Amino acid sequence: MDKSVIISIRGMQSFEGTDDETIELITEGKLLSSGDDEFMLSYQESQLTGMEGTLTTFQIEPGCITLLRVGEINSQMVFQPGRRHISMYETPYGAVSVGVNTKKMISTIGEGGGEIEINYAIEIDHAVAGENLFHIDVREKGATPVRQ
Repeated sequence: MDKSVIISIRGMQSFEGTDDETIELITEGKLLSSGDDEFMLSYQESQLTGMEGTLTTFQIEPGCITLLRVGEINSQMVFQPGRRHISMYETPYGAVSVGVNTKKMISTIGEGGGEIEINYAIEIDHAVAGENLFHIDVREKGATPVRQ
């Protein structure tokens, strides 16, 4: 299965000493089934996100979601509730080692779309640098939105 989908992303970042930052993005992408309740959701980043020229892919499997970015920005983040994963985050300005501590993760992604919600903390040098929450709605192109 390879479907064209509409992806609605709402993300919130909280960093100590600063106001919360919320972003919302609606874009087209692809939803692929890998079989056995495993899916891949991908889309091209735009100038709006500051990552133009980067392909973002979510590898979704039961109990684990991996976020991969390839292009101008290269990174891999593994979300698994109750586990801390370390990864490299490469930018045009250099690479940074970050820890991802997933507090909550819900995925209802299936062949017709669904939702993903992930609440996680980012750590730099073993210290919490920020809290993040994002919610993604995925629907087939031309389908009625689940949320407004």
